[in-house]
Amino acid sequence: MKVAIVTEDGKTISRHFGRAPYYLVVEIDGKNVVSRRLVPKGGCGSHGQHAHHSGGEPHMGSDERHRTMIQQADGCEVLVSGGMGAGAYQSMVLSGIKVFITRVEGIDEAISLLAEGRLDNNLELLH
Repeated sequence: MKVAIVTEDGKTISRHFGRAPYYLVVEIDGKNVVSRRLVPKGGCGSHGQHAHHSGGEPHMGSDERHRTMIQQADGCEVLVSGGMGAGAYQSMVLSGIKVFITRVEGIDEAISLLAEGRLDNNLELLH
């Protein structure tokens, strides 16, 4: 299973999908981690801008931003985040990606729980 975990530092799960600059892409075989790599997520977070930009310069629309973030997930079947907007969630789900919105903070703990089928999914954290 290939998983994209939204992160700012490669160790913790970001609480805000749109603002996080990276995915930690993890390949899991059973309960074993086969590989890990940190990749730029794309969208606003990778440019240090907030998702709700109010300046006068051109800015990517949400559909374009979501497509970029899906492409950067590089074929992942699962995405793990600590929170995200409803539009981004819908875009991921419509692209065939299973999304977990978790309260777990540590990436290693989340990987273990996911591999065991016990990772929490808190859709009430969508905004």
